[in-house]
Amino acid sequence: MRLKVKVKSPIEPGDANIAETRRQLLEAAGAVFAEVGFRDATVREICRRANANIAAVNYHFGDKERLYTEVLRYSQQRALEKFPLMLDVSPNAAPEKKLRAFVESLLRRIFETGPTAWHGKLMMREMIDPTSALDSMVEEKIRPMAGQLRQVVAEILECPVEDERTRLCSFSVVSQCVFYNHCRPLICRLFPQQQKDTPDINKLADHITQFSLAALEYFAKAETAGRRVTGGQKN
Repeated sequence: MRLKVKVKSPIEPGDANIAETRRQLLEAAGAVFAEVGFRDATVREICRRANANIAAVNYHFGDKERLYTEVLRYSQQRALEKFPLMLDVSPNAAPEKKLRAFVESLLRRIFETGPTAWHGKLMMREMIDPTSALDSMVEEKIRPMAGQLRQVVAEILECPVEDERTRLCSFSVVSQCVFYNHCRPLICRLFPQQQKDTPDINKLADHITQFSLAALEYFAKAETAGRRVTGGQKN
């Protein structure tokens, strides 16, 4: 007589419920952290919005600090899934096209208005009032993305990635993008007619890219001219 062995499904109903509760906690926590910041956010309010038991945060994440770290990872991943770093531009495309794609992707993540809208707000808070979670974010996500931008800038400048100019020029590109978000209250007061929650991303991406390419072209020509004057030797 053969015994019938029941094979357990990889995902039991209970497992699905646990995963859904975890997702709801991440979504609720992201909204709360974006609104009031890490320090003023309470586990009670997060659980209330997630319609979860007050002990759910400890069960799924351990404590509020680890929840916050996971929220940053989650929001970054969601944002990059929607707006990949180079969008749909081919890896073999010209560096100028890659730069345009990088700028547009960053702007769209910053000014996102959908379910992941709090990603831009979270990162803005981290820049102003950083937490210990920023260290892991830098190593896991931000440093690799910065490296890709430096590679693109180095191609345009026709210089090594390690050259200091690639670092400074990369910072200048990113600075233009974040300015329109960080300084929005000032911009709206200076130009009341531009009081929109979301700027024209395509138009802004074109401007930042064109402005940046003009500057990069200047630096590339200046370096070439300097080498001619010194016979190929840098001071």
